[in-house]
Amino acid sequence: MIINFLDKLGDWNPQLFRELKGRLKGFNVAIAVAISLLGQLILFLYQLGNLPGERHSLVGKYCRLRLSYEQERNHLFQLSKNLHRQLDGSVNTQPLNLNTTQELESEIVKIKAQSSDLDYYLSKNFCPTDQLDMQMWWREHWEYIFLSLSVIFIFTLLVAGTYLLINNLATEERRGTLNFIRLSPQPETNILIGKMLGVPILIYLVVFTAIPLHFIAGRAANIATSYILSFWVVVAACCIFFYSAALLFGLCCRWFSGFQPWLGSGAVLLFLMLTMQMASSGPYLLNYSAAWFRLLSPFDMTYYLFPNPLNNRDNWELIQKVQFFYIPVGTSLVSLIGLHLLNYGLWTYWIWQALKRCFRNPNTTIFSKSQSYLLVACFQVVLWGFTLQYKENFCPPCLAGKACACFYDINDQIQQNVIWLVLFNLVLLFGFIAILSPHRQTIQDWARYRHQNLSVHQSVWRNSLFMDLIFGEKSPSLVAMLIHLVIVTIPLVVWILLAPVLNVHHTNNIDWLINHVGRLNAILGVAMFITLMMIYATITQRILLMKTTKRSFWAFGTIGAVIFLPPVILGMLFADHSKYSTIWLFSTFPWVGLEYASTPTIFMAWLAQVSVFILLNFHLTKQVRLAGESATKALLSQ
Repeated sequence: MIINFLDKLGDWNPQLFRELKGRLKGFNVAIAVAISLLGQLILFLYQLGNLPGERHSLVGKYCRLRLSYEQERNHLFQLSKNLHRQLDGSVNTQPLNLNTTQELESEIVKIKAQSSDLDYYLSKNFCPTDQLDMQMWWREHWEYIFLSLSVIFIFTLLVAGTYLLINNLATEERRGTLNFIRLSPQPETNILIGKMLGVPILIYLVVFTAIPLHFIAGRAANIATSYILSFWVVVAACCIFFYSAALLFGLCCRWFSGFQPWLGSGAVLLFLMLTMQMASSGPYLLNYSAAWFRLLSPFDMTYYLFPNPLNNRDNWELIQKVQFFYIPVGTSLVSLIGLHLLNYGLWTYWIWQALKRCFRNPNTTIFSKSQSYLLVACFQVVLWGFTLQYKENFCPPCLAGKACACFYDINDQIQQNVIWLVLFNLVLLFGFIAILSPHRQTIQDWARYRHQNLSVHQSVWRNSLFMDLIFGEKSPSLVAMLIHLVIVTIPLVVWILLAPVLNVHHTNNIDWLINHVGRLNAILGVAMFITLMMIYATITQRILLMKTTKRSFWAFGTIGAVIFLPPVILGMLFADHSKYSTIWLFSTFPWVGLEYASTPTIFMAWLAQVSVFILLNFHLTKQVRLAGESATKALLSQ
């Protein structure tokens, strides 16, 4: 039967059969099972070591007599507090009543003696064994085992699994077998799924061996079966996402060599530790643009499903308030799990689009230009969806003697999230500058052969240079970057135009936009952002046309210098933005001067940026033409 199963498995996915055949050796399986069983035994015995016995305190958590002793202790404390208050009042009374004062001091001494006697009694006596609440202890014992196994599952699957996948691809690359796999007639989807299922098989075996104890502990702790199954579903979706990302990292970042597996798994470990700390640090809300990034960690869902073992009831109540475009997606278990699965599914989908492109041809870009437009638009929907959440976020100052209530203000909500919107979009835009900007040889081939690739069966519009710049795989990326910037900035411009209309409560939180900066100046600031990003893209494309082999390094260093050096120098020489606003407008960080400069000055600064962009593009166009001509002349001269 096993042989027939392996034959069918080999027919369905030969890559999975290859991975399993190389790893499921008898010794390896025995070691994995032994490690899992030994770990479970150690965890159980460690928790069992806290079993309350004959020396359990009378005021210990599991002693049924604790309440009476705590009430007596609190009663003595309140008596002492009241007597001290009366003594202070008696001392401050004129004339001083010595008899009353002496009586109060005597009573205080008696109360202190009783408290000391009680503390001494509690330190010398222990809870009777028949008064120990063992049912409560066993329930919490199983809760701690369940939670410990949950955390161990997450770290083991994600950290160890990503390490094994990245290390496997690096090993295959060094041995040359990865190119052999690429030549296989199997679909790349089957090959990569075989890697995901087969490479971490021993990790799966360790976890599967512990799942019975995990389920038994959960049920013994009175945790609903649906919650346990929900946890497993979320962890499975999380593994698919991180394993897909690990495969993409292993295929696209080969220059890290032997350090690559440690870098990838270390990044996952750091992310999990940070999100676990954030989820356990206290009450939190997911009402900001970066919520999608935080939901990539399974710990928020873990703390939602199991708040009792973690004493995290406040977080459980607050996570229910998460919304997406005002849709209350956190009100039920089903909708919240659906949100997690959709978040994982969305980004896993885009990772697999990149995997299918770069697996067969590792030198191609991980996204085509048409895919990049959809990804940028999708990213804006996610960012703005988590930005627009309803909550009481604006509390006006109260006048003396008057009560004031907090209310929801959409402008204040967007302003609180602008930093996240800008940060994530900058990472995305610079990422696409690096991904979509072709290198010298690609530009040479495009400039030389573009006219030969035109089809007589297609319309003139589809054969035009403009369409080639928008969708062409080998054409320069400037038009594509402009489309990305338009997609990114449209929601921001719409908000700037509608902000006064949205100010239904007539608050002063957008005075900076109406009276200080001005909406026209703010829109000019957005135009300056677009122009600067286009300048950076042009500089990057020009440097990638260089003949040196270190083109990427030079592009990275040059863009970094262009972005950061001018603000640093101006910050040292002209730190006062209000006094030197015009100088700052002509820097790479002009937005600090928008509030203090006039509209004509800002417009002139933008025109100066446009002029620089036009000159750079004129030079880039000339270099692209020369590159194509020089390649043609070199061939003709042979």
